[in-house]
Amino acid sequence: MIASGSRYVALGSSFAAGPGIRSGGNYPHLVAAELGLALTDVTCSGATTAHVLGTPQDDAPPQLDAVTPDTALVTITVGGNDLEYVGTFLRGSFLNTIAKPATLLGRRVANRIRARVSYLKDNAAYQAVAESLTIIVERTQERAPDARILLVDYLTLVGPATRPRLDVPLNEEQLPSIAMMADGLADAFAKAAAATGADLIAASAASKDHAIGTPEPWTTGFTMLPPNLGSFVPYHPTAAGMKAVADLITERIRTT
Repeated sequence: MIASGSRYVALGSSFAAGPGIRSGGNYPHLVAAELGLALTDVTCSGATTAHVLGTPQDDAPPQLDAVTPDTALVTITVGGNDLEYVGTFLRGSFLNTIAKPATLLGRRVANRIRARVSYLKDNAAYQAVAESLTIIVERTQERAPDARILLVDYLTLVGPATRPRLDVPLNEEQLPSIAMMADGLADAFAKAAAATGADLIAASAASKDHAIGTPEPWTTGFTMLPPNLGSFVPYHPTAAGMKAVADLITERIRTT
């Protein structure tokens, strides 16, 4: 168990930062509040593994700089942007949506619009994410030898209950490719955990029954409306999803 008041550093991208979630409602803040930890949250939407390791993002220093020798807990949720995982889902959904009215100009025009998205990555791309996550853990271990490190993978967007064309604007051929990308990303986290001994919080597996199209989804669906008009950030964790991830983390810390 990590002592109350200990330093906790959260590293990662939007699935940790929580765009569209109320202030303090992402999983790092929920975990810190539940366990009484002193949080340094450097998660940021759009972050890649490079932004954690050594590349500044929007004038902010690399996230790993926040880890110090007195850090007791580190959570890591990053890698999806390396694969353009959510970006691919968003572009495909957007293009399919605008292709519907484009059919008035002819099916050939609509098909050209839909064809602008490549949904699959090769094995080397997933292996690169696994290797980058491994390096992040190893460098975290060097900077904070006594820290407990948790690799927290991504909440599931597309599950068995997600219906093409109805729940998301992708067709029967496109939607399985998004699920395959998610599986490859989850496998990269598992490989990094196995290689380093870091704890794996498999949010992807825990959320299969809470994907888009289920009665209680932990992620948002698709919208064309911008958040500043009262909408939500598409294909990202909901407040319920963030709480679910926080619960997985706090339970692991308290029981092991």
